[in-house]
Amino acid sequence: MTEIVGKEAPPAVAEGRTDGKRTYNDWAKNDTLEDYSLRYAPKSFRRWTPYVVATTALGGIAYLADFAIGGSIAVSNGFSSAMVAILTAAVVIFLTGIPISYYSAKYSIDMDLLTRGAGFGYLGSTLTSVIYASFTFIFFALEGSIMAQALELGLHIPLAVGYLICSLVILPLVVYGMTALSKMQVWTQPVWLVLMVAPFVSIAVQEPAKFSEFTHFAGNSPTGSGISVLGVGAGAGVALSLIAQIGEQVDYLRFMPDKTPENGGKWWGAVLSAGPGWVVLGAAK
Repeated sequence: MTEIVGKEAPPAVAEGRTDGKRTYNDWAKNDTLEDYSLRYAPKSFRRWTPYVVATTALGGIAYLADFAIGGSIAVSNGFSSAMVAILTAAVVIFLTGIPISYYSAKYSIDMDLLTRGAGFGYLGSTLTSVIYASFTFIFFALEGSIMAQALELGLHIPLAVGYLICSLVILPLVVYGMTALSKMQVWTQPVWLVLMVAPFVSIAVQEPAKFSEFTHFAGNSPTGSGISVLGVGAGAGVALSLIAQIGEQVDYLRFMPDKTPENGGKWWGAVLSAGPGWVVLGAAK
């Protein structure tokens, strides 16, 4: 290397290769493999319409953990307390999500840069990243567990194999980021929406009285089926743990196109529905 200082480096050296076999720089030059997975998304990459970005972002909440969490709150505190608790948490989550979603979509930045720009500095952004990462790991584990059990019940796949399948199938989507997710979510969105509603339609057709019975469900609440302040507080505390989900929504909203007079209505509709609006479907689940 001392012989080429001040001279133009040979192609192999300039590309980071000395033996002609190292190709990781070629990977780094491929934007699709990185997809601006962190922080800022440049305008040149934000080529999707507001509808596609919103659809992709809402597809991120297709997870089944909401059903399990809601069921747990209802069993612990009864239907009435659970309903009030979930609605209270939903209102708080929606209101706090509005400014976060707006500034993310406007400036094309993630939660890390939003936190830093809000005045919390480097340490604040680091803590935000740790909280968001922990939230993601927990949900990944919960959803993997649910899906693995579904594979065992539906297809008789051993639980351990199911865990492996659920862990590996996500890797290509992670590698190819928004490019792959935007296509998959747009095409599969109707499927998961139908599957989400199908169980309730089935109950309505076969045993419609169950809905009325559920509204009087007391669960393990010591105060019975009525509303309990303690039950509402406990249930809202559990539901409010989902407030960190806005971090994932922001990861998609970074790819919103610039707001213009022509697309202003669609832009706001996409930001509100895919940002704080996630909790509407989340609370329903």
